[in-house]
Amino acid sequence: MTKTSVQEKMGIVGYLSTLVRSLTRDVEERRETVGLLLALSEIPAIRRRIGKIQGCIVMLVALLNGDDPLASSDARMLLRALSSNTQDVLHMAEAGYFKPLVQHLREAISRMELTDQTSASLGEEGAIEPLVKMFRLGKLEGKLCALGALRNLSSLKENVHLLVKSGIVEALLQLLFSITSVLMTLREPASAILASIAQVESILVNQDVAQQMLSLLNLSGPVVQYHLLCALNSIAEHSSALKVRTKMKESGAVQLLLPFLTENKPEIRTTALNLLYNISKDLPGELTEQLGQTYLTTIVNIISATPCENEKAAAVGLLSNLPVSDKKATEILRRVNLLPSLISLLGSLTVTSTPKGKWLVESVASILVRFTIPSDKKLQLLSAEQGLIPCLVKILSIGSPVAKSRAATSLMQLSKNSLSLSKSRPTKWSCVPRTSGYCEVHDGCCSTKGTFCLIKAGTLSPLIQILEGKERDADEAVLGALGTLLQDEMWGKGSNAIAKALGVPAITRLLEVGNLKVQEKALWMLERIFRIETNRVQFGEPAQVILIDLAQNGAPTLKPMVAKILAHLELLQIQSSYF
Repeated sequence: MTKTSVQEKMGIVGYLSTLVRSLTRDVEERRETVGLLLALSEIPAIRRRIGKIQGCIVMLVALLNGDDPLASSDARMLLRALSSNTQDVLHMAEAGYFKPLVQHLREAISRMELTDQTSASLGEEGAIEPLVKMFRLGKLEGKLCALGALRNLSSLKENVHLLVKSGIVEALLQLLFSITSVLMTLREPASAILASIAQVESILVNQDVAQQMLSLLNLSGPVVQYHLLCALNSIAEHSSALKVRTKMKESGAVQLLLPFLTENKPEIRTTALNLLYNISKDLPGELTEQLGQTYLTTIVNIISATPCENEKAAAVGLLSNLPVSDKKATEILRRVNLLPSLISLLGSLTVTSTPKGKWLVESVASILVRFTIPSDKKLQLLSAEQGLIPCLVKILSIGSPVAKSRAATSLMQLSKNSLSLSKSRPTKWSCVPRTSGYCEVHDGCCSTKGTFCLIKAGTLSPLIQILEGKERDADEAVLGALGTLLQDEMWGKGSNAIAKALGVPAITRLLEVGNLKVQEKALWMLERIFRIETNRVQFGEPAQVILIDLAQNGAPTLKPMVAKILAHLELLQIQSSYF
């Protein structure tokens, strides 16, 4: 009789039941019995029968956790063999042995990890609760398997909400604070799950989560640090996290995070920069003092050296939080050559629709405002000499509405000094209308670098195009820039320049689509533009209907200025009591 036929004969249900009962006897008999069952399990039909015998799996799990190493080893191998059957796996989980169940889940999730629907279904069917329970109560191997499965499931926001409800956050933090060496292998998946959970705002229910994570940073290795930084950054980004950000800043988070800016790992540097940006964006007060010249220099060096757009955007974003009015910060940034780095950066940029690219241009435009403050002509001249103005013009074309608004603000600040600079230039006496340097608007010698002239810089067309577009965020700043051409000493020539560039219809249109501040600014400009007869003839008639409608339906504060314009158009006497 062959070995196989003997095994098959012994595999009759009665024999197997007798063997299973022997698992409860003395040590030697238990050891021999589990070894024999392991040998019999090589035959698929017998293996299926073993798992069906009542109490068999419970006893095997007891042997697995027992003191006899030989019996425990054979029991583990037999349970592994039985785990090919889903029903047996469930019985093992009921007996407190979770590893096969988690492995099945992980394999299923791994095979279908790209399908959000599958991940959602697992969450909806209740897979998360037993996995969390396994993580809390299981042994090391079970904890590790449970965390692996939960990490995969946490990639879907719907499942993250379920994780928050399960109360796992406190357990994960407790694990990360543990100094037990045997639990160290669990820290990485635990921190990764926290990073996923932090993406949902409900994590803010526990106001101390961020503080606990901060205190863990210097107790962790690079991988865990990265996940914790990601989690903290997600928390700080939430719209309702102002109190959390304030508390983080007050507890010294900035000083804690600054050393990460010199990390060799770019992903850690980038995430730390993002977190510093989010902490400081609505609390910029002491940012200059906290960064100091050393770290300001480090941040500028990152902008110059890193090839990573995300890291550049985070570094520039952080610097954009420095208050524009902080002269000390401006002087430090000038000394460490930030402006040439930003100009070089903008020179390589094209139109971008990616969130990071959009944020990068917005942040650059925000920083450039500090280099164009009207009260510091010396800094304005230095900035223009380094090529600032062409960059501002470029932003008017490639930037978001927010970036365009900031660029227009810088152009306005520069243009405020154009008239005085054009009059004070020693070469003005040799500058006559026939030369290319002469500017009719400023009635003197103008240039882009020397007098910041909007006309010479070619800004009128892109500024007017913004007014003609669908986005309204930049209107007020654009009108502010164009309005500098209508200063008292030059309003006539400035009006003609705007009219020549076909800007009058665009300004008039804002009376219909702009907000109250924009309407007020547009009316102020149109009142000056329509003082000139040629402008009234060319643009007056289309404006009449809009102006009359504004007189009847607009805000009361607008009506006096509307009356002046209608009087220019000879539709109303200036002294009329109509308004």
